[in-house]
Amino acid sequence: MPVYKWVAETKKGKTLKGELEAADEKIAGLQLRRRNLTVKKLKPKPKDLFENVSFMQPKVTKKDLVIFTRQFSTMIDAGLPLVQGLTILSEQMENKTFKRILSEVVRDVGGGASLAESMGKHPKIFDALYVNLVAAGEVGGILDIILQRLAAYIEKAEKLKGQIKSAMTYPIVVVAIAIIVIAVILIFVIPVFEEMFADFGSALPVPTQLVVNMSRFLKGNFHYMFGALIVVVFLFKRYKSTTGGRKRIDTLVLKLPIFGPLLKKVAVARFTRTLGTMISSGVPILGALEIVAKTSGNAVLEEVIFEVRTSIAEGQTIADPLSENDIFPRMVVQMISVGETTGALDTMLEKIADFYDDEVDAAVDALTSMLEPLLMVFLGGSIGGLVIAMYLPIFKMAAAMGD
Repeated sequence: MPVYKWVAETKKGKTLKGELEAADEKIAGLQLRRRNLTVKKLKPKPKDLFENVSFMQPKVTKKDLVIFTRQFSTMIDAGLPLVQGLTILSEQMENKTFKRILSEVVRDVGGGASLAESMGKHPKIFDALYVNLVAAGEVGGILDIILQRLAAYIEKAEKLKGQIKSAMTYPIVVVAIAIIVIAVILIFVIPVFEEMFADFGSALPVPTQLVVNMSRFLKGNFHYMFGALIVVVFLFKRYKSTTGGRKRIDTLVLKLPIFGPLLKKVAVARFTRTLGTMISSGVPILGALEIVAKTSGNAVLEEVIFEVRTSIAEGQTIADPLSENDIFPRMVVQMISVGETTGALDTMLEKIADFYDDEVDAAVDALTSMLEPLLMVFLGGSIGGLVIAMYLPIFKMAAAMGD
């Protein structure tokens, strides 16, 4: 359907502008007049030449999704019909990609589809968890409450993801800078020193000779090493895309000496937060566990959650299969067991998630504090070692001249 850009005035004289979809210009003007607006300008929106080029379009961020979810919840709580609320949010949306998707959702809902079905056609924006919670909200007549829960869940999930990124990014950046600096020194600086040392006429100290040999090897084989790195990265991604490879890598990641315990805490926090949100929203537990497993982000945890699902389907509890692996601490299993016994599982899961969010905060701070001095020693030692090795012949020659 064509999109029209409009400028109009309210009865109080306030100027508004926006965009809307309509079959033609006449219908577009009629839609605006129904909203008690006096149309000043109305013209077709020029087509975007890059509309069908996906990588040229802006991405829909989690922040965009949270803002939309909160605003939509407020509109529903205020009594606005779904289509009207979605239309207003679509017209006000600045992100072109999200605007286009919301327009499609408005069209589908207006055509008789449910909100969950309409959103489910866009899984990159509205994932399985989002769609299932919306469906539960529509069935239970508490869509506004569900949307508020969704917004809070997304915000907390993004905060958790941001903490992990900050913990991982710092050491990776420092090591990458160290490698780049060392490579530049070996390729461009060391050869200058090597030419100078050739005039000395004497054997170089062992550390200096070692650095010179490294420089020669890197200069002569840099293109091969770069090509090998690309091949290794490609093969790693291919291996990780297989079921067995993903499971082995995820198992290894959870056993890492420093990051492993942190990632386990993140896994517990994500599992309990997601499952607690879905159960409290009225999603059946078997369906909730399936969605939680698929969105867990770790093959090992996914397997454990499916074991839990099978256990419940056979009439057993959630706590029993969780106690048989080393991802979930004993305290967590006991709290879940108490929640099942008392009938307050969703509340207990939320409490566990809040506790482990704080645990992740503390773990990230401790990890950063521990890594900072270690990385500084590594950076200073590696670059300083190169510099000292290159100045050893000069010190040796100065000492000989002094004698």
